[in-house]
Amino acid sequence: MSRWHRFKNSRMGYASLWIFMILFGLSMGAELIANDKPLIVRYEGKFYFPIVKSQPERVFGGDFATPTDFLDPDIRYNITSKGNWAIYPPIPYSYETLNYFSKVPNPAPPSLDNWLGTDDRGRDVLSRLIYGFRLSILFGLALTIVGVSVGIITGSLMGFFGGKFDLVSQRLIEIWSAMPELYLLIIFASIFNPSIWLLIILLAAFGWMGLSDYVRAEFFRNRALEYVRAARALGLTNLQIMWRHILPNSLTPVITFLPFRMSAAILSLTSLDFLGLGVPPGTPSLGELLSQGKSNLDAWWISLSTFIVLVATLLLLTFMGEALRDAFDSRKSGTMSGGRS
Repeated sequence: MSRWHRFKNSRMGYASLWIFMILFGLSMGAELIANDKPLIVRYEGKFYFPIVKSQPERVFGGDFATPTDFLDPDIRYNITSKGNWAIYPPIPYSYETLNYFSKVPNPAPPSLDNWLGTDDRGRDVLSRLIYGFRLSILFGLALTIVGVSVGIITGSLMGFFGGKFDLVSQRLIEIWSAMPELYLLIIFASIFNPSIWLLIILLAAFGWMGLSDYVRAEFFRNRALEYVRAARALGLTNLQIMWRHILPNSLTPVITFLPFRMSAAILSLTSLDFLGLGVPPGTPSLGELLSQGKSNLDAWWISLSTFIVLVATLLLLTFMGEALRDAFDSRKSGTMSGGRS
């Protein structure tokens, strides 16, 4: 039975993969789901696509040349009456849209206008959750890709060459891992303007060391096997042996490591945003929403909805990781093979 079939046999992991991919796919089209601009407007016989290109207010019967506020009751009346029509997204609020027409003070509780209520500035919580979920997943993917790439390179070099190179590299890694990561983040946050790329660079500088140990161990074990000796006898270079032969046989810990690494990256971003050391102010993030929930304990809908999204995301990744680990477990593979023979 192949590894993919063993993964599919794990119903929880396979279902988690599909749910995660659907949610991530929907979040990638967040502008089509949650936006304060209509998808299509037909006004006076002409078609407009405000979600692609913004038009001035005068185009739709307004008085000013400023960008159109499609939540303005007068503008909305103009584009939906006298034969005109407009198609709005299911959630007519973007992550930064302020609901000036709320009937209750902000943060407002859930209502028909704002399904999960608003935050302390009047922004739609559901919209910010969708955009914040997308940011968290993209951040986790970027940090995972960078960390895995560096971890594979360093681990493969240490495991393949061994000796003094491995010994010196291990000591350097121990010194680097002893650096206070949080203090460095605080120092850099006080020097540079907050940005998502700065976070990726700083966290990636520390996030590769765990994986490098696993890859090092796999390379150290595989380099002594017969197929590596045969490759040397055929005249292959060290790079060819590492890339073509040892690496494909050492990817098991890498693949099973990916979901858990993404979970750690999402938790890191959420924690830093909660402390105010993460993304720039105004950027939708789960940590920023949790911080708002802490500051507004009476607005239970902010912290509760964010907590549910965060826990659900981490659970999906955990179930996927456990299913991958079982699928790549050689002991279970051997047991299945023995049972069929």
